[in-house]
Amino acid sequence: MEVGKNTMYYKYKWLKNIFKNGLFWQGLRNRLARVGIDIMPYYWEIGSTNIDQPQIRDDAAKYKVSLFGEKELIFAKNKIIGIQHKDLLLDLKNGDTCLGIKKNGEISIYTFIKHESFEFRNRHFYIQPNEGYVHNTYTFEAYRGLNLAPYLRYQCYQYLKDKGITTYYSISEYFNKPTLRYKQKLQVKPLKLYLSIILFKKWSFNYTLKTYK
Repeated sequence: MEVGKNTMYYKYKWLKNIFKNGLFWQGLRNRLARVGIDIMPYYWEIGSTNIDQPQIRDDAAKYKVSLFGEKELIFAKNKIIGIQHKDLLLDLKNGDTCLGIKKNGEISIYTFIKHESFEFRNRHFYIQPNEGYVHNTYTFEAYRGLNLAPYLRYQCYQYLKDKGITTYYSISEYFNKPTLRYKQKLQVKPLKLYLSIILFKKWSFNYTLKTYK
């Protein structure tokens, strides 16, 4: 949800979209996490770079891919409700690449690519010099349904190819059905299904539920 969109009608549409897009269980997971019962099944995935370029469902000439910096990320932090815990500027300072798309100068979507090993919910993930981890993708609500997320992911592959990055990993929450659908179109394949449980921000447990061939 974004700042300035908190009318009753908007909230009704927002809830309607949750059910329409199969996000009921994702919403329930998020609600439980707020009270300290944070249970997250998620996929560790690998993306295929051998794909055709996805097409924007609009006049593509109006959209421009570019590197995002501090100015764009401060705008995002002030605009998007619920990402206050994400330190986007620190990611940028630590060497992540942030690519985004603007339409006529207005931010439509952004994503990050991490180039170093990292921890996610107390599990360590190793990133090699020729690998990247795609994360924190966000499409602004006015631009959803235009196929921007697959298009931007493809552009990330192209931009970083010359820098020697040939393998891309990502994480998808098990209950986030829209994300899983768009990644399926991009031939993103699961490698592991993990379960993370964090109780009251004190106790953490990690399990491997499944390994994919």
